[in-house]
Amino acid sequence: MRHRVRKFLKFNNKDFQHRKAMERNLLTSFFIHKSIKTTEKKARAIVPMIDKLINVVNTKDEMNAIRYAMMYLYTKQSSLELFKNVAPKYKEKKTSWFTRIVPIKYRDGDNAKLVLLELI
Repeated sequence: MRHRVRKFLKFNNKDFQHRKAMERNLLTSFFIHKSIKTTEKKARAIVPMIDKLINVVNTKDEMNAIRYAMMYLYTKQSSLELFKNVAPKYKEKKTSWFTRIVPIKYRDGDNAKLVLLELI
């Protein structure tokens, strides 16, 4: 049996803590810069988190939204960027799909597919 193994988040057999820290780093960088260049697997792993964060921030209960956002974001700068600039832009849009994944090239060293993850 394959307990505690997720097929879609298997970043070269990294353990749960490392995977969670890597996802939080990507989210923090994404909201600071509004786009990041990363591998396709990492980008597809954090897209649902980005959508959920934007939807939670656009809810009515602001205090819980702040607490929820700080569970995933490391810096105050990234959370301010999310609350002040990113979330109000998508206030009227109630669905997901706030991001776009654009393929760039294949990396020279390991031939991994690099993509640009950006806000629409």
